[in-house]
Parts: sequence; structure tokens; C-alpha cells
Amino acid sequence: MNVFEDRLNQIIPRLTSKELLNNQGLSNEIGFWVFDYPPEYELEMRAFLKDVIEPALTKHQPAISFATVNIFDLAIGLLEERKLLDKALDMQQTQGDAKALESLRRVLKEDKLAERLVSQLDVDNLSLLLLSGVGAIYPILRTHTLLSALHPLMKHTPLLLLYPGKYDGYTLRLFNKLAEDHYYRAFRLVP
Repeated sequence: MNVFEDRLNQIIPRLTSKELLNNQGLSNEIGFWVFDYPPEYELEMRAFLKDVIEPALTKHQPAISFATVNIFDLAIGLLEERKLLDKALDMQQTQGDAKALESLRRVLKEDKLAERLVSQLDVDNLSLLLLSGVGAIYPILRTHTLLSALHPLMKHTPLLLLYPGKYDGYTLRLFNKLAEDHYYRAFRLVP
């Protein structure tokens, strides 16, 4: 826990740094950042986001305009809006997980979720976007594909992905077990 706590304590100084907020020193890359953490600390990470990160960003001077988006909640909202949530749950009960997953993947494509996310936010006027909920939405969504879809839409706005697993700067390993395709356009927030 001490290593995790030490890494948590480095988040606020990094997020409030002018270099991160202005995408400085990134070789013309947009500031996509990943804070990877042991999945067994998911509840602690959620509490830290709500109780420490968000209040610190709110109180920071000069002001940092930010938004926090839980990808799972975003997907549930989309399904509810399209009146598909109950149908998906019924399909899971009657036809099984595989059929429900196949059906959901068609509706919840990463590019569509990225467009929805950006359309709900004024990213041009945000200093920072925080993304969470990656573990909860697995296996419906692939993180590397979502990040790739967000890349051209975020323009100059830095993004922090809270990731329950391991990111080595090249490969995302959800839950420290599942290897996803390579994604090398993000930077580790805290080593």
C-alpha cells in the first residue's frame, strides 16, 4: 500500500503542473496520460478521485476547468437513452453473455462513445479531462481503441485515464492480466 500511496501523492502536483496542462515537452503529441494502479485498489482509487483529486483541482489557483467522465456510466446512459439497457439485460438472461456482448459491442463502439463524450463536453474550454470506469466496462470496450478514437477529438485538452492494471508506455494490461493491443501515444503520469 505504501508504494500506491506514494504514487497517489504525486498525482496532484503532476496534474496541476503547467507542463502537463499546456502539453509541453511532449514532442507535439497531445497530452494523454495514464495513471495505472493495482486493480485491488479500485475502491481506494475511486475515493481518491472523488475526495482528493476533484477538490484539489476545483480549489487550484489559477482555476483548472476539468470534467470527470466514468466510461461505464457514459455507456449505460447511452443504452438508457436508446432504450436498449433492459433489452440487453433480457438478452443476457435468455441468450447468454456471448450474445449480449456481441450485441452491445455493435452499439457501444469506441468511436461512437468518443464522439458522444466529446459532444457532451466543451473540450476546447477544458483544461483537463479525467476518465475512469475502464475496469467496469470490460469486455465491452477496449481502452486502446477508445484512446485512439479520442485522440483527434481532444485537440489540445490533456486527458488522464485512471487504469486498473499496468501500463508500461507501450502495452496496456487490464487487471495486470489481460494484454490489450499496443498503445504508445500516452505517457505514464507517475512512474
